[in-house]
Amino acid sequence: MTGPHAAFERRVLAALDAAPSRIPVVPGWSGSGRTWLLQRLLQGARRGATQYIDVERCASTPERFLQSVIASSPFQWTGSDSPSATAREAFETLCSFFNTARQSGGDPCTFLLDEFLELRTFENFPGLRHILPEFLESLAISPNRFVLTTRYVARVHRVMRNATSRFEVMHLTPLSASQVTHLLTPSSNSNEQNPADDRDYLSQAVLALTDGRAVYVHEIGNAMGTMGRSADPVSALTALLSSGGALDRWCKSCYELRLHRARGYGALKAILDILADEEPLTLTDISLRLHRTPGSTKDYLSWLEDVDFIVANRKRYSFTDPILRLWVTLHCRPTPPTDEEVAHEVQRYALTRLPRSEESPALARATEEPTSGRRKNWGIIEID
Repeated sequence: MTGPHAAFERRVLAALDAAPSRIPVVPGWSGSGRTWLLQRLLQGARRGATQYIDVERCASTPERFLQSVIASSPFQWTGSDSPSATAREAFETLCSFFNTARQSGGDPCTFLLDEFLELRTFENFPGLRHILPEFLESLAISPNRFVLTTRYVARVHRVMRNATSRFEVMHLTPLSASQVTHLLTPSSNSNEQNPADDRDYLSQAVLALTDGRAVYVHEIGNAMGTMGRSADPVSALTALLSSGGALDRWCKSCYELRLHRARGYGALKAILDILADEEPLTLTDISLRLHRTPGSTKDYLSWLEDVDFIVANRKRYSFTDPILRLWVTLHCRPTPPTDEEVAHEVQRYALTRLPRSEESPALARATEEPTSGRRKNWGIIEID
């Protein structure tokens, strides 16, 4: 078993194999590797023993969701496949299916539910106001096995507050330097011209720039792999965040998705703009800049926390994702940024994140040019 999350995968499998089995609940920011984990579990399972369900893709009405889940299932089920008369009936049939479906030999089966909190979209249907607590109660007594994932960390902790001990919340932690090295493309981390110390510094630099978020590490590695011997992580990040770049598109998708899952769309965008200019800020600081009362500002901040846009530390608010903050600075404006503006902002960001060579003798040695004795600046220029 290899990969940047191999140890975490083993932990999930151990929970599933326990007697009685536990139900791993895996929250993590978009791009952290949740779906990758479920696909790994699906690929490693015996044929016909596991079903993967992307709830976000197929959650429309309870009736149609039930039909799509059963139609795509490899499992045997003795329940009725006739159309449900009501949304409530469809939900009860869905719970029955998850509890009584079996493999072809009669053994219990495993369900991998990606973005399971999207079941909340059914709350507006008659009789389903408390669908998530009821759903979790049903899974808790099921003889089958389950793995649940979600991108919403704050929400899942509230949902799981009253869940039974069978559920185990397992956080996908940020990547370590060694895991970053594993993810970087061969051309950017194992070039014969790059000594081992240089590659170690590269991994630590990418880790500092990305906060250990797998999707950013992956994209920077891919970009560096196409840039040849002149590749450096700052230049790669600049290209990726330019208009139309891979991380420009990714951040825009995450930004819009989370805002649409929250309330107060316009006011929330304004607060994100304020924190993109300066962070951390207190509630009073933000309310003054927003020209709103502290009470209404507190509500807006709680809605942003609810979808993990921001985090509060000692009553001071800041972005959860530093690269998304950088994207807001660059792209939440009337006109797209120029290439020069992107390069300028990315370098300002890098100067605050990259390890200082004077603080680490090992890093100092890694940044020496073997032939000229000069230090590598990796795309960094002087900022006035």
